[in-house]
Amino acid sequence: MADLGAISLWIALALAAYAAIGSVVGKTRDSAVLVDSSRNAVYLLVLVLLVATISLIVSFINHDFEVAYVAAHSELAMPDRFTWVAYYAGNEGSLLFISFCLAVMSALAIWLAPIKVRDTLPYTAGVLMVVLTFFLAVTSIMANPFDKLPFTPLDGDGINPLLTHFGMFVHPPMLMAGLIATAIPFSFAMGSLIGGKTGDEWVDTGRIWGIISWAMLAVGLLLGSWWAYTILGWGGFWFWDPVENAAFMPWLGLTAFVHSIMVQKRRGMFRMWNIVLINVSFGLALYGMFMNRGGSVPSVHSFGSSSLGWVFLLFLGIGILVPFIIFFWRYPLLKSAQNLDSMLSREAAFLVNNFLLLAIAGVTMWGTVYPLISKLFTGVELTVARPFYDQVNGPLMLGLIFLMGVGPLLPWRRATPASVRRALMPPGIAAAVTVLVLLALGVRQEYALIAFGLAAAVTAGIFVEWYRGTRSRQRSSGEIYPLAFLRLIAANRPRYGGYIVHLSIVMVALGVVGTTFFSTQKDVVLAPGETVVVDDYEIRYIGTTEIPWSNRTDFISSVEVYRDGSLLEIIKPNRSFYPSFNMASTRAAIRSTPVEDLFIVPSENLDNGSVGFRILINPLIWWMWVAGPVLVLGTVVALWPQRVRHTAVVKAPARVSSGPRASTA
Repeated sequence: MADLGAISLWIALALAAYAAIGSVVGKTRDSAVLVDSSRNAVYLLVLVLLVATISLIVSFINHDFEVAYVAAHSELAMPDRFTWVAYYAGNEGSLLFISFCLAVMSALAIWLAPIKVRDTLPYTAGVLMVVLTFFLAVTSIMANPFDKLPFTPLDGDGINPLLTHFGMFVHPPMLMAGLIATAIPFSFAMGSLIGGKTGDEWVDTGRIWGIISWAMLAVGLLLGSWWAYTILGWGGFWFWDPVENAAFMPWLGLTAFVHSIMVQKRRGMFRMWNIVLINVSFGLALYGMFMNRGGSVPSVHSFGSSSLGWVFLLFLGIGILVPFIIFFWRYPLLKSAQNLDSMLSREAAFLVNNFLLLAIAGVTMWGTVYPLISKLFTGVELTVARPFYDQVNGPLMLGLIFLMGVGPLLPWRRATPASVRRALMPPGIAAAVTVLVLLALGVRQEYALIAFGLAAAVTAGIFVEWYRGTRSRQRSSGEIYPLAFLRLIAANRPRYGGYIVHLSIVMVALGVVGTTFFSTQKDVVLAPGETVVVDDYEIRYIGTTEIPWSNRTDFISSVEVYRDGSLLEIIKPNRSFYPSFNMASTRAAIRSTPVEDLFIVPSENLDNGSVGFRILINPLIWWMWVAGPVLVLGTVVALWPQRVRHTAVVKAPARVSSGPRASTA
């Protein structure tokens, strides 16, 4: 299987290079045969890389420890279900995974490309295949997952204990697929520019693939937060780690892009700006992949240090420089069809929204690379901690939430102050009432009050829009309200799908604000039978059961949770020690409700039977995890194809007549 996989990799590299060159040469020489042949090579790549992927997975299942990658990332004691995680647990396998994802998405994008982009599609395919050729060349030459050891060990090194978590089945592949998926809308934009089509031909396809990439990154980031929350034992979900930032920044760029591309689709504006946004997003995605593979800033999420860093840094430079050269080459032809009529309009709100998103990305980038800059100029590596990001990005994010509530309520082109007041009255009342209620309850944190008020305003604005649309439809059609609401959503899926996504962002904001400003933490050491009180909870430690395994020892603690003297639940936090890695992994015991989480994680097992516990009360974080399914739902609604209604044109039969009427007919 290893030999088959290695051969498949080299065949894939040859096919990708052929498709990249053949697409462009065939188009420039007007050779339809060469263009078709290159397109078929793109489709064939999916099959060839599928063979390589299956070969690696089968090597893991068969415990083929002669393969160096299999020996480094699995062991006999590893359950088969973690084979999928082990597949992309290191540089070699993850690069194969990224190549396979790009091949599949490229084939789909080319196959489903609409007629309006067919003329420039060979250039688009050429750009996609150049990117894929790079990844396949690095995988085949520098990080081949099918390289063999000079001897076959009896057992492998095993998988990193932190990866033995359900979130790892989805979190890493979503992030890797989301990062490389950015190449799809980027390639359509570049293909249109190279082909001289500087209008709006690529907009629909760019929007769809931009949203797909954005959604995959969003789901990956949320699942990564859940993974950090449940297994790392820190009690939090986001720590502005360099690799977290490396995935967050392209997500910000794509967020700006998918909003701005709607303005181009609707009004023919922001043509230059959208090219800049997708170029920046693609560059940030390449930076994210560089950070994971030999980036100079250490991270708990990155792969081990390797020699691939300089290769990805070089490709990152090319991936930023060349697209902007193409942009400036076609700059004179990129004039928008319309101009911005007023700063008091939906278009202007989207533009300000874009600037805020890029500002957050810029701040995040500065904080991420500052340790390198400080070391270069002072010789001392100064790390930027969470307070910097919170203090600088916090107000910017509040501004984003404000625009998220205001922007969709503004009309296109131009709004009057009176119409703005009418549109913002219900959200403003909701925000004011929310702040007053929280003040009455004793909440005094200014940022928290502003955030909760803005969240209420966004939610109220969305529900008022839904109510007005549903009521209007019910009155005109006589449909019952639930049916009228569903058909309202179906009638304008991009708009109302976007509203659902906005609700998911509000949910994330609730979780962030609740845990940031109102969480409670207590670190204690408890002997069996001892009790500690944390807020309204009484925590009683019962004891710990030690369970030895071939590759680890589990320490499962039993803890009783009481409130007002009543037993609520018996929960079991778990700590596992892995001797071969000389490290422990934890599984927090979490009692979760929409109001708050009770979070208990063991930190240390002492010889006298006592256990150290970190106990946290995290208000509202439940809403962050619910936001994931809501976000997926909104994305599906926004992307679901609209039914196109064709209006039949009935021609009147010709009449035979004479005189003036005949000539008139």
